[in-house]
Amino acid sequence: MKKIDIINLGCSKNLVDAEFLYTQLKANGIEVRLNPETTDANTLIINTCGFIGDAKEESINAILEAVDLKKQSHNSHLVVMGCLSQRYKTELKNEIPEVDALYGVNEIPAIVRDLGYQYFHDKLLHRLHSTSDHYAYLKIAEGCDRNCAFCAIPMIRGKQISKSVDKLVEEAKYLSDHGVKELILISQELTRYGIDIYKRPELVKLLDELQKINGIEWIRLHYTYPNLFGDDLIDIMAGSSIICHYLDIPFQHFNDKVLTMMKRGHSKADGLELIQKIRSKIPDIALRTTMLVGHPGEDEKAFNELYDAVQEIRFDRLGVFTYSHEEGTHSFKNYEDSIPPVTKRERADKLMKLQQSLSLDYNENRVGTVLKVLIDKHEGEYFVGRTQYDSPEIDNEVLIKDKDNNIKVGSFFDVKITDATEFDLYGTNSY
Repeated sequence: MKKIDIINLGCSKNLVDAEFLYTQLKANGIEVRLNPETTDANTLIINTCGFIGDAKEESINAILEAVDLKKQSHNSHLVVMGCLSQRYKTELKNEIPEVDALYGVNEIPAIVRDLGYQYFHDKLLHRLHSTSDHYAYLKIAEGCDRNCAFCAIPMIRGKQISKSVDKLVEEAKYLSDHGVKELILISQELTRYGIDIYKRPELVKLLDELQKINGIEWIRLHYTYPNLFGDDLIDIMAGSSIICHYLDIPFQHFNDKVLTMMKRGHSKADGLELIQKIRSKIPDIALRTTMLVGHPGEDEKAFNELYDAVQEIRFDRLGVFTYSHEEGTHSFKNYEDSIPPVTKRERADKLMKLQQSLSLDYNENRVGTVLKVLIDKHEGEYFVGRTQYDSPEIDNEVLIKDKDNNIKVGSFFDVKITDATEFDLYGTNSY
């Protein structure tokens, strides 16, 4: 029997694509595995990322490792798909001829058919959720209409294409019927959802429909852009027991000159005003953001302003990227990448050290409280879970010793927090 392995790299949006491909192949009666530790499959498919330098390097290394495996086995069929092959198809074809087929993004039907199988349109909303049995990502739109100076995503993924509310509700019901309790909404920009098909943002309408689905207890929002962040979105979150009090808003910077050069379309004052408005209506909100350091135009004064803003705002969760000079972007065409890599790294490390201290303060303030926790896994002596204020893989975890012997993975429990470190909480279900 033919076996196919899929190796997925990159973001959660890529993972959803891999899950849909898996489901299509599985529907053909094929033995398929997603992200196996080792592979001996007849066909190996690598879903690549091509967003920034580090991600491209990881994808290239994965392809080269697969080429070595192919040479050893003499019968493996190697397929490369996703962002890297969308962006560099000609270069990959010339530089790595051992790859048997190259596909860009949104080409799952072609992959399935070219492998000799049937593509099932009735499976479009039905997919494996490989993350766990109890949470899944729901990709509500593809592509991006923004043109941030540093970002290659619009070149790779194209313009925004939203799924309809009806289709997303159907997909979410399918996931709920298969045990999913937490939906994590993703796209390049949630806050622009629906503009392309409804001529206006319709994220609030979508959320209103999703929170009616039986079995869904948490809905989490990832990648909300500062622009178009309406009061109605804040209001529905404030009044809902289903929508997590958690927002991922990538502000990227807090110096106006750098924000202008980044073509972000918002100012430092806009960002501060939005944060104040959200926190005033949702006092327990957990705000996650990302910052981009080392972009052209970021001198020491600009970085210090960013650092001071992070210290003042006290984000609950924060990630930092160093600027990558990406071909075809506005920044690549118009600015010199003049900041040394070591300086970029030093700035990133300085911000993360600050965030580490802020995170410790945040967690220590949770000690003594009782929080609703969704249990993700069991590791050693601990059950490991998350509160509504934490997203899987990237945020804090709660480690619990099961004194009452009743904790189950995939279920919710009230946990009393007894101790804290910079990035973990410790608790008990017996109090």
